[in-house]
Amino acid sequence: MSLEQTINNDIKTAMLAKDKKSLDALRAIKSAILLLKTDKSIGEITPEIEISTLQKMAKQRKESAEMYKAQGRDDLYKEELDQLDIISKYLPEQLNADEIKTQLQALISQHGITSIKDMGRLMGIASKYFSGKADNKTIAEIVKSLLK
Repeated sequence: MSLEQTINNDIKTAMLAKDKKSLDALRAIKSAILLLKTDKSIGEITPEIEISTLQKMAKQRKESAEMYKAQGRDDLYKEELDQLDIISKYLPEQLNADEIKTQLQALISQHGITSIKDMGRLMGIASKYFSGKADNKTIAEIVKSLLK
């Protein structure tokens, strides 16, 4: 079942359950998918594009939540976290820092990367390798620590 079909089914379920929090997040996901479908420059929507879109949405929710927390807006902070939880359900399971570090060490030795000068090349390889499983910011931080 495609992501769009899954979201549509979950929207129906949320409507029947009168779950407004879930419904808002699901409608936001559906809106993002519809925008992808109408974007002529994308062509066919692959699962990778869908995951990338969901990751962007999750990142936006995290950043908004942090901003609301800093401003003392606990009501909006909680709302953003609720939406983040729902969006995260549709993303692949994220790797933890130790798993990323182990796999990055393997990539470094496999590709013969020796210094921080090769960070750009490693990031290109790693972003494809970890696509959907880890945040690029986290990957970059770990790469910097490994290539000192």
